[in-house]
Amino acid sequence: MKPLSRLSPLLLAVLLAGCTLGPDFQRPDSQAPADWAPVQGKAAASQPVAEALELRWWDSFHDAKLSALIQRVAERNLDLQMATARLLQSRALRGTVAADEAPSVDINGGYSRARNSAEGLSDPSGNAGKSAYNLWQGDLVAGWELDLWGRVRRQVEAADASVAVAENDRRGVLLALLSETAGNYIQLRAVQHTLQVTEDNLKVARHSLQLSQDRQAEGVATRLDVAQAAAQVASIEARLPTLEARRDDLINALSLLAAEPPRSLQNELLASAELPTPQQKFAIGVPSELAERRPDIRQAEARLHAATASIGVAKADFYPSIRLSGSVGFQALQLADFGAWDSRRFAFGPQLSLPIFEGGRLKGTLQLREAQQQEAALNYRKVVLSAWHEIDDVLRLYNASQLRRDHLAEAVRENRIALETAQRQYVEGAVDFLNVLTVQSALLASEEQWTESSAAVSQAMVGLYKALGGGWQAFDEPTVTR
Repeated sequence: MKPLSRLSPLLLAVLLAGCTLGPDFQRPDSQAPADWAPVQGKAAASQPVAEALELRWWDSFHDAKLSALIQRVAERNLDLQMATARLLQSRALRGTVAADEAPSVDINGGYSRARNSAEGLSDPSGNAGKSAYNLWQGDLVAGWELDLWGRVRRQVEAADASVAVAENDRRGVLLALLSETAGNYIQLRAVQHTLQVTEDNLKVARHSLQLSQDRQAEGVATRLDVAQAAAQVASIEARLPTLEARRDDLINALSLLAAEPPRSLQNELLASAELPTPQQKFAIGVPSELAERRPDIRQAEARLHAATASIGVAKADFYPSIRLSGSVGFQALQLADFGAWDSRRFAFGPQLSLPIFEGGRLKGTLQLREAQQQEAALNYRKVVLSAWHEIDDVLRLYNASQLRRDHLAEAVRENRIALETAQRQYVEGAVDFLNVLTVQSALLASEEQWTESSAAVSQAMVGLYKALGGGWQAFDEPTVTR
């Protein structure tokens, strides 16, 4: 019976060490629908399909400069580097929390020269405080808290969840940068296309001015026709400085995203290029994968995990804590005696701490952690619901933008025919010059609107991939082994 009785405290300690207070985290259900919502009304030419999501979606635009620019932003952007630094901080903090799981071992050493009071406590020197003495000492100190109630384990669990929060914060920053870079690039090409359209219309307006001046010289046209034509030229010329300034602003915005000085990308991007356009069919995955891709959903889940683990920490504070500690070392009044067998000393034993009266602090902390968990659970539901709304809105916007672009393309074709007809009839004297000006203004407006709508289609595509949480995986850092 004696050996069994000696083992029973050890068995009890082992059993208690496996106890972890607080609720275990259960991953919430994202309540994803089975399929994406179908487009209502007329469907445009380009439509998504439920196939594996293309993570490097910018490559689908087949624009080498866009792909290279996104690569540069992902490597150099300062906001992303700051997010990476926050992630490293979170991992370092997790390491300090996890250190409580292992015993601590320290070596202490010191020397002092002191003199005690003759009227106070005993004097180590043996001279009743009449002379000073030397004291040499050194110790090896070890300590370990028995995690009987899982307080440390829950703290590490919460720290792991906080690391996941920081990881997905970085992914969210990266996802936003990818969409912002692509969006600014698309706007830049749209502005450059509008500039080209405006310059082409300026050539037409100058041709019309020359035509009216020639007809006036022939006595066929009036001074009014010439004035109207000159005003049209000046009006179109007035558009150019604003468009050029907008073009330069967008190039500078892209330079800032790539952590480059102002105007550093002028040589690369100043020349006009085709506006990036989406493919006819593109894959967007299935709804059930969304919670795994979107960083904000993953981050909300990690926050809920951390809040749940913190409840266990608060509950463990109600129970006693036991810390095992011990030390071995030497102490001597003379350096020659330090390290001798007779100068050895040691101390071993457990330390028990039991909360008796805390004035409601522990109870209030537990109530706080439970309320924080409720808030985190509600926030998760809100983030998921907002994601579904965002995707539904962007899908409808993408379809509507295509339909608008196609109608405006027809308007541009008809306005070009109308302008050619008006110019020919003016030369023949069938119509006055006001008809030419009116048709030319309508053509310029429809061409600008068509460019704007074409950019809106591509922008909606970028917004859709952002809403789907695609792209950050191409630049995500490897998972760190813990």
